[in-house]
Parts: sequence; structure tokens; C-alpha cells
Amino acid sequence: VQLQASGGGLVQPGGALRLSCAASGTIFSINAMGWYRQAPGKQRELVATITGGDSTNYRGFVKGRFTISRDNAKNTVYLQMNSLKPEDTAVYYCNANIVTNSGLGYGVDYWGEGTQVTVSS
Repeated sequence: VQLQASGGGLVQPGGALRLSCAASGTIFSINAMGWYRQAPGKQRELVATITGGDSTNYRGFVKGRFTISRDNAKNTVYLQMNSLKPEDTAVYYCNANIVTNSGLGYGVDYWGEGTQVTVSS
């Protein structure tokens, strides 16, 4: 199983970006998916998650600005980021809990390689 993230880049403050993360490989089902970020010199932190039933959860610092969504037919999770701020600058990582076999009663967490988001004028 692989997760491939894309959509990062350089954007001015107040701008927007849309990140995508597609899972591929032997996939039976995907439970929760999420986005994390890691700024230079800081620990990786949770940004937002979405369950298999489309329930979402956001950290306070992105509420009202970021929207997480998923397309189960494409095994893809998205993060729409609006009103970006310089403090949003970080490498963004996607995460997914994936069940690879119908006989398994649990999923395994997989991580994408990360995509750089830089917010600067």
C-alpha cells in the first residue's frame, strides 16, 4: 500500500491550496484518513481527520479555514486550505488506516511522504 500526496506549493498569505492524497495497492477498505503537518523545528501535529462515515474533526487553528473530504471510489482524501497564514507553512502528511484483507478485523496506519506548503509574500 502506498499513499501519494500532492498539491503543495508556494502561496501568498490569504491564498488557497488543495492537497490530495491517493492510496493505492491492495486495499479492502479504508477507515479514518487524516492530514498532519510538521513545521521546521516542531513536532508533527494533527490537522484534521475524516472517518469512513464522513465525520470530520479539526484542530482549532484550522477551523473555518480548512476542509477535509474524501472520495471513497478513488481512495483519496483532500484538504482544501483557504485563508492561509505564514504559520501554516509546513510539510503536510496524509495518513490512512487501511484494511488490506477482508479477513482482517483491523486496519494498519500508512503515511504519505509529505508535500511542502509554504505561505509567504
